Amino acid sequence: MLSLEEKLAIVESFPELQRKNVSLGRINFHYEDSAYDKKTVVYHLHPNGNGYVYAEYVKGYATDDKGLINIRDFGAEELREIIEKSILSLTGKSSKKVPKTDSDTEERWMDEEGHLLVVTFVEDLWYVYAGSNLDCAFETYEEVQEYMEEEGFAKK
Repeated sequence: MLSLEEKLAIVESFPELQRKNVSLGRINFHYEDSAYDKKTVVYHLHPNGNGYVYAEYVKGYATDDKGLINIRDFGAEELREIIEKSILSLTGKSSKKVPKTDSDTEERWMDEEGHLLVVTFVEDLWYVYAGSNLDCAFETYEEVQEYMEEEGFAKK
């Protein structure tokens, strides 16, 4: 189980989330640009490591009656993935697990070690996928290019 500090480091790596301290030392993280009334992505992250992620609109996860998933025993990658999916689900845009294969809307980028990232444009955002996992999203293509260059990727 990840410690509170480890979970906070992961959650705080998402710049689109705003931290909100609540009672009893618990912490919520909100996605203010949500297309829905629901803005809370991480709910009641507790000093003991317990907490929840909102996933009502995320397929493949069993949620409680409030649309929450308990993340107490999640590993780092699993936590990152569910937070990414939760944020994407709140954008109001359809979330695809696998990027489109239409060559007009897809770009492949590779680094020197052979890692492949796929960039797609859907509605108003550029999405960067590592395999079937969403790595990040950008509002402009220039941001995509800057990110890829910083990470050592070149377009193929």
